[in-house]
Amino acid sequence: MDRIEAMRVFVRVAELGNFTRAAEMLHMPRATVTKLVYQLETRLGARLLQRTTRSVRLTTDGEAYRERCVRLLADFEEVESAFSHAIANPAGRLRVDFPPSIGRLIVVPALPDFLACYPKIELELGFSDRLVDLVREGVDCVLRVGTSNDGTLVSRPIGELEQVTCAAVSYLARYGEPKSIADLAIHRAVNYVSASTGRILDFEFMLAGEKQFVPVTSAIALNNADAYVAAAEAGIGLIQAPRYHLEAGLRSGLLCEVLPEFRPPTLPIAVFYPHRRHLSQRVRVFVEWLIEAIRPICARNSG
Repeated sequence: MDRIEAMRVFVRVAELGNFTRAAEMLHMPRATVTKLVYQLETRLGARLLQRTTRSVRLTTDGEAYRERCVRLLADFEEVESAFSHAIANPAGRLRVDFPPSIGRLIVVPALPDFLACYPKIELELGFSDRLVDLVREGVDCVLRVGTSNDGTLVSRPIGELEQVTCAAVSYLARYGEPKSIADLAIHRAVNYVSASTGRILDFEFMLAGEKQFVPVTSAIALNNADAYVAAAEAGIGLIQAPRYHLEAGLRSGLLCEVLPEFRPPTLPIAVFYPHRRHLSQRVRVFVEWLIEAIRPICARNSG
């Protein structure tokens, strides 16, 4: 039994909670995946997975072993990448997570250039607004907006995203355009629900250099950025969002910025990855590429 391969298979089964899906992702027969995990458990003398007809869950021993496997596999890949060929031609699977709107509008359209430069890297991309646990979920790096580092991850700041307050022209024709913060009392908003806290986010404005939170009456709350913008385009109410996400609507005339003299504060954007003694070469080249891909949408005066 190839123990390294068995560890990789076990980690994938643990991540997906399903032997069939793991086999599909690994391009292996399901019987081979099952056999490797069984051999691993036999060698260790411990049950790693609790199997039922509907699910596969980690046992206590399995959780502890999975965490060790993730670290060992990362170390093994670092050793391999220490050789010049691996440095010049990084290869292997790379798992990355993005906010859906940035992934769809900015990252995916730019990917052909990266894939042409690094054809041996296999990307597995996730698009979610939730706070991904990189270590637990085996994710190599994430792009986060408006999230400070809690010290458990390495942070590579990229810049600041400019935000604007806007509404559909159809909404403004019906309700009028707010000319002051006080005017918002008679307007309607589309509320956004934070994926990390589950709370509705109030509007924010910079007034005399100070951040001020302003609740605005709303009949709808959404937890997806694309749906949030779509609701504004449908004329439901005012929204606040990063300019890159609204650019198409603003250019076409479907959306119109309001209260430009009281813009919301900018949002920090950064790449995060786990602390490691040596960063694998494929993560390194992707992070550098991603930073260059994101910088054009950052505010002009950001670092």
